[in-house]
Amino acid sequence: MTGSERRDAASAEDRDVLDDVQSANRPEREPVPVTFGRRGFLRGATIGGLGIAATGALGYAFGASSASSASSASSATTAGAAGRATHQWAMVIDLRSCNGCKLCTTACQAAHFLHEDQTWIDVFTMRDASGKHYSMPRPCMMCEDPPCVPVCPVQANVRTADGLTLVDQSRCIGTRICMNACPYQARYFNWSKPRPAPRQPFPQEPAWPVPQVEGTVGKCITCAAMLPAGKLPECVSRCPMGVLYLGDLATDVAVNGIGTTVKLSEFLADNDAVTFKESYGTHPRVFYIPGSGQALDTDAEAG
Repeated sequence: MTGSERRDAASAEDRDVLDDVQSANRPEREPVPVTFGRRGFLRGATIGGLGIAATGALGYAFGASSASSASSASSATTAGAAGRATHQWAMVIDLRSCNGCKLCTTACQAAHFLHEDQTWIDVFTMRDASGKHYSMPRPCMMCEDPPCVPVCPVQANVRTADGLTLVDQSRCIGTRICMNACPYQARYFNWSKPRPAPRQPFPQEPAWPVPQVEGTVGKCITCAAMLPAGKLPECVSRCPMGVLYLGDLATDVAVNGIGTTVKLSEFLADNDAVTFKESYGTHPRVFYIPGSGQALDTDAEAG
């Protein structure tokens, strides 16, 4: 892997943690225009105003605590929770490694009992400035300034203390205003009855909306209910190419599904990471590492 010589190997103890994490996890659509922009965000050691802690590789165990993961996930859905959250979740997508297999999409659909047309993480085939095609996974961007939250007339959209934007389907009345507000086309309306689902390991709540509720809006949740138990999101753990990383801005660590652990700030800075549609000012917490000829210096459409 490019730049791997510069990264320290994880310690034996860290590898044990990774083994535990990974053992717990194991429809074509039209392309949307892609806009990339440079941020220069990591040279100054902060992202969106959050201080980056200079910890070693895998300096955290994905938040496993003595409390049950279900209760932890439930308490995390209050955006104004007192005190600072232990984690600040983010995602990194390395476009250099993506072959467009869409296993991230199918894994997400299977885990959340979604219909085939419900793609919480989609993979688009894009064309760069030279005419070359590349694959681009697109989950919810988990924006720091999410436009979907303030427009909801019933406050069904919430941003959690650890940086995830979720939908409370018990409140949602299906106006779809949030869908129009999202510049990433990352939300979907539940037109039909949900797929039957067996008893779930978590309550039916914003952190684990399974099954979906007909007549409401659904979206990627970064498998929020799984994170307190130390599990990677399904899309991350199932990607055979190691394209997707779960990152934590609070501890400056990210890990993918094949066991690669990196110091988040260095990984993004060294590889000139960018954000999607930066000009919208949403400050996404999904960072892309380019490498397929995308127009990185401008906000021009690339596809």
